[in-house]
Amino acid sequence: MAQSVIDEAPYGSFHRKMVLLSAGGPFVDGYVLTNIGVVSALIQQQLRLDETELGLVGAAALVGLFVGGLAFGRVTDIIGRKLMYTVDLAALAIGSALCLFVQEGWQLIVLRLVLGIAIGADYPIATAILSEWLPRKERGRAMGQLMAWWFTGACAATVVGYGMVELLGDDSWRWVLASAAVPTVVIMIARRHAPESPRWLVANGERDKAREVISTSLGHECTDAELDALISDESPSGMTFWSAFKSGYLKRTLFVSLFWTFQIIPLFALYTYGPTILAAFKISEQSLLGQVLISVVFLVGLFPAIWLIDRIGRRRLIIYSFALMTVPLAVLGVVPDAAPWVVVVAFCAYALFSGGPNILEWAYPTELFPTEIRGTAVGIATSASRIGAAIGTYLLPYSLTHLGLGTTMMLGAVITAAGLLVCIAWAPETKGRTLGEAARVDARPMADPQTAIG
Repeated sequence: MAQSVIDEAPYGSFHRKMVLLSAGGPFVDGYVLTNIGVVSALIQQQLRLDETELGLVGAAALVGLFVGGLAFGRVTDIIGRKLMYTVDLAALAIGSALCLFVQEGWQLIVLRLVLGIAIGADYPIATAILSEWLPRKERGRAMGQLMAWWFTGACAATVVGYGMVELLGDDSWRWVLASAAVPTVVIMIARRHAPESPRWLVANGERDKAREVISTSLGHECTDAELDALISDESPSGMTFWSAFKSGYLKRTLFVSLFWTFQIIPLFALYTYGPTILAAFKISEQSLLGQVLISVVFLVGLFPAIWLIDRIGRRRLIIYSFALMTVPLAVLGVVPDAAPWVVVVAFCAYALFSGGPNILEWAYPTELFPTEIRGTAVGIATSASRIGAAIGTYLLPYSLTHLGLGTTMMLGAVITAAGLLVCIAWAPETKGRTLGEAARVDARPMADPQTAIG
């Protein structure tokens, strides 16, 4: 039997190029969702926003992510990956540039909503097209690299944002928000010549086009037997949006949606209001240093996880990570008046241990669903997680004011512990499987007995 020409292909320059192109979306995502936190105090002062309006500014992009992921995940499954791969970035660039002209709070809320929709669209598009080109032995590590670019974007937003505030003064927030248009345009131009996914092409009956893009991209003349093997792996079965909620896929949809939600709620609250939280711990003078340090540790925490994902497997990695993430948040909840160095160490520990779930946000949804609904499933998981993240981001200022710092941190620990329970119950093992094998619910049990925990 012929081997899968994609799953068994040697990892080369084309794959590295696709990783870099797909990573552009997470980079801009991290940049856009972080820069608002840098200038939130200036925005509140200049636009005279009350507590509710400030919460809406912080949460609007996350609500947009819900809409974008849910709507455009399905669109990319229907019309293909290539077209949407650049169109969504055009909307992101225009929305960022328009932030220069904001005069009232509602205008900024609308623009942040639009930006969130564009970012939400890129999640299923970029992850689907990349995973469908990657060989199985490198899929986990390569998908994990996308999240590294998210935190690189977040770090860049923090440094650029604070630099602009120092140079431009009170009106700098407009330029900080608009600056996201620059990397977005660069990435959009670079993506213009990205190839369509051959898996999507064969799933939609485009056999000759699939053979052509494989030959052009991988430098390999695909034989009839290899193409037949790929077609067999991607045989269409009339799946629709609702297929993600039926049979064995319902359990997978619940798993990826819940673990992503429980992981992202504390993370986005920390990122969006990082300076505010650090100030509440009485270390406002070091807020820039603390914010940058935490961002860097989030980034550093990804590399052990990327190294471990194909060694210890997905299941062990995500369970150990959630267990360890719970501890520093609980410490801050119990000791809200801790010394500044304890606070920074606890935040950094949380950031370090979050590497596993952070990279599996990208890997798991693309591995657990077939090509027909892969974009749909990633969009559903993205949308579900952003509902929780939007609520958490909106309520965080209220929680700090009315419930107190210790209770707020303890709530984060409880949410993270709920994610741990979900992973113990449902986390599957997909290490070493081809994309087709991992996506079939009838291939093997979800949890590999050799790597099961609990």
